[in-house]
Amino acid sequence: MNPQTRKAVSPVIATVILVAVAITVSVGVSYWMGGISSQYTQFEKVEIQTAICTLDTSSNWVVTIDLKNTGSAPATITHLFVNNIVATPDQVAPGVAVNTTTTNLSTITPWKLDSGESDTVILWVGLNYLSLSSGTTIDIKLHSAGGMDYIKLVQLI
Repeated sequence: MNPQTRKAVSPVIATVILVAVAITVSVGVSYWMGGISSQYTQFEKVEIQTAICTLDTSSNWVVTIDLKNTGSAPATITHLFVNNIVATPDQVAPGVAVNTTTTNLSTITPWKLDSGESDTVILWVGLNYLSLSSGTTIDIKLHSAGGMDYIKLVQLI
């Protein structure tokens, strides 16, 4: 057979095939990388929406805090601080009691707040706690397992 009679693929068709293969591979890699990156870009973000202080019949301040996790990952609250003194069931600050609408923190800690979930934290602060008086501002801080601190200043009535 004469080598001059054989025909190869034209350069135009070869270019089209190479471009089609390159596009197919790049689309596949794009989907793969998108799936991997979504696993590592989740974050927790707890927003303290409101904090209201009232005085109950036992002459304790009752601080009601409404929370919402607006992040894409669950948030696990491990500690609650009042004026930088830890108030958890393991080590409750003197004169402070804590619970939430979904979990009684006097028996269970930490508590989990799923993505999009809301909760209410209720603090009972005794009148003799750190010699506080009406009109004083207290610092309430929620600490999460992810290392984030969510702080709210509340004025006692």
